Amino acid sequence: MIYQDLTPAELARYDRHLNLPEVGLEGQRKLKTARVLLIGAGGLGSPLSLYLAAAGVGTLGLVDFDRVDESNLQRQILHGTKDVGRPKVDSACDRLQDLNPHVALQVHATALTSQNALEILADYDVIVDGTDNFPTRYLVNDACVLLGKPHVYGSIFRFEGQVSVFHPAAGAPCYRCLFPEAPPPGMVPSCAEGGVLGVLPGVIGTLQATEILKLILGSGQPLLGRLLLFDALAMNFRELKIARDPECRMCGPNATIRELVDTQDFCALHEVSPAEFAAAWQAGERPLLLDVREPDEWEMANLEEYGARLLPLGHLGDHLDGLEKGADIVVHCKSGGRSARAQALLQQAGFTRVRNLTGGIVAWASQVKS
Repeated sequence: MIYQDLTPAELARYDRHLNLPEVGLEGQRKLKTARVLLIGAGGLGSPLSLYLAAAGVGTLGLVDFDRVDESNLQRQILHGTKDVGRPKVDSACDRLQDLNPHVALQVHATALTSQNALEILADYDVIVDGTDNFPTRYLVNDACVLLGKPHVYGSIFRFEGQVSVFHPAAGAPCYRCLFPEAPPPGMVPSCAEGGVLGVLPGVIGTLQATEILKLILGSGQPLLGRLLLFDALAMNFRELKIARDPECRMCGPNATIRELVDTQDFCALHEVSPAEFAAAWQAGERPLLLDVREPDEWEMANLEEYGARLLPLGHLGDHLDGLEKGADIVVHCKSGGRSARAQALLQQAGFTRVRNLTGGIVAWASQVKS
């Protein structure tokens, strides 16, 4: 690898790095030459991108297709109040360029899919997962295994977080060695459903950034074969050893997964977006809209004008006899987690025409009501 020389301005900026024997001039050149791809510019992506840019990682790629929402600002410190409504990649670029104009930013304003993942990831040295959904986590893992790239993983929920480095090409396990299959849709609540302590992404994202710098510098002991668990309420860290799974369908000797697939494709057949639902309603369609939230949530905001009927998830099983088995039913909640469980319950009870309103009333507010 040919390392890039540092300019006088960069030598001044990275002075504290240069004083570290483990970094020094050679290490800072490695950082400047490195190319890191961040998938997600939200909770984890905020501290990740800020600290990697500040550290002088030469090229940062950003993958995100979302827009800044006011509810993001409790934890996504990359964005500000003035950025509400803007694409996250635009907001991120403004902040990161202001933080360090020496860093090159490459924007991928798109959703990561099985069609584009290999092409996007191929041009980077380290891949960082800052996402909050299982389909993308498995897609990132599988693409990294196929490309032989190190995969720095992090996840957060409520008061807890996890960090690891997956890299079968270096003898370490992959994400599927730890979690072979994704949980059923709705089984694990999202952060929007379950909540997240605002500072938690800062802790986990900073740990991910630390692992990335160690990988680039070739220093220390990365979390290869180790899963770091953090509990903010107890304020403790625990570590679990992870071994390669010889039966792993992705990285095992008899792997059966040879190409990328979008694990959400099947689910998409049974979903409808708020915009699609509103358009169908205007065209005269009248599906039964079931709101499976709680009464206090209904009082704050509801879709009664679209015929919504409140039937909390905890009571849904007691009212199945009052629903027509052949009815066209759309279920919704706050952001899609509880309604996915309601959808599964209804389908198991023999209801064949059940769809989930993607993103729930939160997505409705952004897609339908301006």
